[in-house]
Amino acid sequence: MIYPIVAYGDPVLKARAKDIPADLSADELQKLIADMYDTMYYAHGVGLAAPQIGKSIRLFVIDSAPMTEDDEDDDAPAEAGVKRAFINPVMVKESGEEWPFEEGCLSIPGIRERVFRQPDIIIRYEDENRQVREEGFSGMTARVIQHEYDHLEGVLFTDKISAFKKQIIKSKLARIAKGDAKADYRMRFAGQRGR
Repeated sequence: MIYPIVAYGDPVLKARAKDIPADLSADELQKLIADMYDTMYYAHGVGLAAPQIGKSIRLFVIDSAPMTEDDEDDDAPAEAGVKRAFINPVMVKESGEEWPFEEGCLSIPGIRERVFRQPDIIIRYEDENRQVREEGFSGMTARVIQHEYDHLEGVLFTDKISAFKKQIIKSKLARIAKGDAKADYRMRFAGQRGR
């Protein structure tokens, strides 16, 4: 099932998501993860958090391969993409010197801004089989994970830009919140049900 992407302005994007209970059926969880991947690929994204499909639960999926393939920094070591689901994640550590990259978001179409993030992370999460893992990630994959993890905390990339930049994009964000957005995927806007 392809879900509509929840647009900027919906309160679900600003709320801290709740843990997925241990008693959620494996079949139900696997179906949701598969649907999230389908939705992410349909929208040409590299990550998708459950709040972006209107579910305030701690789950996100990523496939960072397109980001690592597009990395044009010839001096950087080659980075393999990662395809993974993260259930009930907890950010353990972020480290390294912050570096900028122009980020976008499926929930905020048409807006891209430079966001500074640390290059190395350690994250604890449950995998698709509900096994607890703790792993380190670097570079673009770490950035994608940080972006999606922020969604679970109710933080958008626009919350991480300067006040000056926020002022510049304020009217664009207001238009998106009112339903005036162009995207090549279905979107759901606050106050508009069943779209």
